[in-house]
Amino acid sequence: MDGRVVPVILDVDTGIDDALALALAVASPHVELVAVTTLAGNVDVERTTANTLAVLDWLGATDVPIHRGASRPLVRSHQDAAFVHGTDGLGNAGLPSRARALGADRGPAAMVRLANQRPGELTLVCVGPLTNLAIALNVEPRLPELVAGLVVMGGAFSVPGNVTPAAEFNIYVDPEAAAQVFAAPFKRLTAVGLDVTQRVVLSRAIWQATAHAEQGAAALVSRICRRSFVERDLDGVQLHDPLALAVASDPTLVGCRESHVSVAATGEERGRTREVGSGSATVAATVDAERFMRLFTAALALPDA
Repeated sequence: MDGRVVPVILDVDTGIDDALALALAVASPHVELVAVTTLAGNVDVERTTANTLAVLDWLGATDVPIHRGASRPLVRSHQDAAFVHGTDGLGNAGLPSRARALGADRGPAAMVRLANQRPGELTLVCVGPLTNLAIALNVEPRLPELVAGLVVMGGAFSVPGNVTPAAEFNIYVDPEAAAQVFAAPFKRLTAVGLDVTQRVVLSRAIWQATAHAEQGAAALVSRICRRSFVERDLDGVQLHDPLALAVASDPTLVGCRESHVSVAATGEERGRTREVGSGSATVAATVDAERFMRLFTAALALPDA
């Protein structure tokens, strides 16, 4: 890719793969991490916000503003994924807690303010439920024309979901918000769903190679992925959110189809995403997994497996 730097607002519900996306955003020479907004998703918003503080401070990124956002979906009660991410959302890693001040405005308000301050420059990368962005759209309907683009980690288009057979977690948690976002007229909206994110995997061998790391991103990987490999005995950790972050700065990592995306909101179909004819969204269908993994491991300075 070229040497351009993409300014990003990263919207997170910080669990394990969100933490790895934060690490990639901090480390990538092609990303300017302008701000981070938090919301309830993998765990509650108090925990996702605390996790975000802990991860960014662990990585030395203490100057990145963090804005707490939505505590629940638009019209539903919150449903978490602690069974995947651990009760603390970070694989029960016990990262040191931090107490620095949060941004004065809430997540949706920060999105609107920053987009108005830097019109046409910012890319939104949303790797949790889409509640913050839906609220921001309701407050500022011009937001799609104020940002350069939007990357969403969400959806399952030609593969089964990961929370029900129909639905991927982020869309399932707040399908009403997702429907609003996919209906908005963004100049560039890329959906990075399970179709591609399940193909990029942090292997057990890479994780084992971080065992002696004491600081930085490698030590973060070692600590937050331990539960996945030891207690849950997984063969790998899928890098859903880091891939979405990487696509924001290098869209050539994925091959896409232009589609209109519909979101089901009720019943057994809740959270199902469908491509319905032509439209302005681009849905990631293929991924250069090897190139992404080289990018990811190099940026985080992970030891050779």
